[in-house]
Amino acid sequence: MSKKPIIVFEGIEGSGKSHHISVVSKYLNKKKIDYIKIREPGGNPSSEKIRKLILNNKSDFDKNTDLLLYLAARSENIKIIKKYYKKKIILIDRFTDSTIAYQHYGMGVDIKIIKLINRYLLKNISVNFTFLNLVNKQNLYLRLKKRKKLNRYDKFNMSFYNKVQNGFLKLANQKIKSYQIINSNMDIKLNEKLILKKIDELIF
Repeated sequence: MSKKPIIVFEGIEGSGKSHHISVVSKYLNKKKIDYIKIREPGGNPSSEKIRKLILNNKSDFDKNTDLLLYLAARSENIKIIKKYYKKKIILIDRFTDSTIAYQHYGMGVDIKIIKLINRYLLKNISVNFTFLNLVNKQNLYLRLKKRKKLNRYDKFNMSFYNKVQNGFLKLANQKIKSYQIINSNMDIKLNEKLILKKIDELIF
């Protein structure tokens, strides 16, 4: 009988997190294991509307507005997460640590505010495991160049991405037992094997 953890995939743009969550989804489908997959911002019709607003290239929000929009999208997702919490495996493409990494370490929003609202939204819900995908400057820009369309968050300067990635690393060091760092500059197939091996440990 499989366990039902919440597993999150984190990382900056071009780090491969969305690729790996897709690989894990296919793996679980093949094993016929029930799961749900959510992305943030987004994940359901209401949150997807907020996602379009946040990532629109014409948007130019204050950092506090950005934070509140992300948390509003999360508020909509929490209803889904609560419904399936401990009943199905929940895969999430970005979650609470992204908000701290981007909005606090990247943009300088007070971390106390972020943690306060996250606690209010999540209550007794907790993440079981996080894969943090790291990418270097060269690969980040190469991968962004291959994208057909760039959103607002794909266009920050390298200084911002460095601050965010270093923020993720600080969070990983605080939760070392429930984090696995994936060096996405390495061979992608090797990383897929590493992640799927850990997935087996987490769910069986």
